[in-house]
Amino acid sequence: MNLRADHVAGAAFAAFGVLIIALSGDLPTGGLGMPGSGFLPKIVATLLIVFGAALVLRGRESEPFSAISWNDLPHAAQVVAITAVGIALYTVLGFLFTLIAVIAAVLIIIERRNPLRAAAYAVMVVVIAFVGFEYVLKTPMPNGPWGF
Repeated sequence: MNLRADHVAGAAFAAFGVLIIALSGDLPTGGLGMPGSGFLPKIVATLLIVFGAALVLRGRESEPFSAISWNDLPHAAQVVAITAVGIALYTVLGFLFTLIAVIAAVLIIIERRNPLRAAAYAVMVVVIAFVGFEYVLKTPMPNGPWGF
């Protein structure tokens, strides 16, 4: 059997799903009427495992893994690095500032977009998300040292 791209991707998704279940195992699941904090992670993890298995099963239809071009790896590494910094600063600097900075950094540094347009877009997206979570869904978002 030739190793194909979808075999590797599907196995990675399934393994990530198993990791999520292992890490969220101590969170209470609750029930459908009153879900606990572990309900959503376990649903997402189960879907990752199911769809990862589907990719593995249908993997023979994809290109061989050895034929994949890795030219886009530096671009992907930059996105991962900016995201990792955002994750590290999320609870320290708060939702608004961190997410605006992450989206603006991806658009300006990596995608080389116009800085003013990228900043305006980042502010717009994050404010809409903040209002949606904070006021519509009534989910408190982490505040930074400035109170927002």
